[in-house]
Amino acid sequence: MRKNFSEERRARGANATRETAESLADDLIVGKNPVREALLSGRGINKILLAQGLKGSCCDEFIALAKERGILWQFAERAKLDKIAAGQSHQGIAAFVAPVAYADLSEILQFAADRREPPFLILPEEITDPHNLGAILRTAEAAGAHGVLIPKRRSAPLNATVAKTSAGAVEYVKVAKIGNVSQTLRELKKQGLWVIGADAAGEHDFWSADLTAPLVLVIGSEGAGLSRLTRENCDLLVKIPMRGRLNSLNAAAAASIFIYEILRQRTL
Repeated sequence: MRKNFSEERRARGANATRETAESLADDLIVGKNPVREALLSGRGINKILLAQGLKGSCCDEFIALAKERGILWQFAERAKLDKIAAGQSHQGIAAFVAPVAYADLSEILQFAADRREPPFLILPEEITDPHNLGAILRTAEAAGAHGVLIPKRRSAPLNATVAKTSAGAVEYVKVAKIGNVSQTLRELKKQGLWVIGADAAGEHDFWSADLTAPLVLVIGSEGAGLSRLTRENCDLLVKIPMRGRLNSLNAAAAASIFIYEILRQRTL
């Protein structure tokens, strides 16, 4: 009995290792040539890791390509690369990739113009839970939003978990990665969009606001809400009235309520 238990435990461990490697394969590319081809082909890439001590023209090439495409990159200990590569030969470089290619912000705005509709963008700020992001993408696609903007830092990137939670929406809704949130909001305002912030401290109930204009809806995280700078760049802060004992909603649930109020107003 003891022997069988040990064998079963080892088998479970082996299965877990295989499952981990398989899940990593969806989000990870390792090795110089595969990563180079991914960069040159325009594939969606969330972050590149370079082994500490990696030098020479090859290293310079990857850094230059990452900067050219606005992709985050950083040096990491080789042991970390060994671990995430799960036994594959990484040659000192690894890339975390997205399941689909990211769009440009200009492409999203053009998409709205082609449909002759006022732009409707969604910006989840500091939403780090991929399940929340996936649910927001699913609602955005269902409601016909023109695109979703994801900050490069302190936000969940597009990955296999996001894709699965979105139930396929990631294949259809346009997603752009942005740098500085405040800068992006100011640029959108220059292009005629209103910035609507979803905030528990908002001065208006969301159904009393006019949400038919070209706009970007900014959704804050469940715990911290919108950052101070983001609130300052909002034209209007709106809230969901809370009548129960709880004073907040899950970020994805709150986003769904706001998104469908916008759709309701635009289809009246």
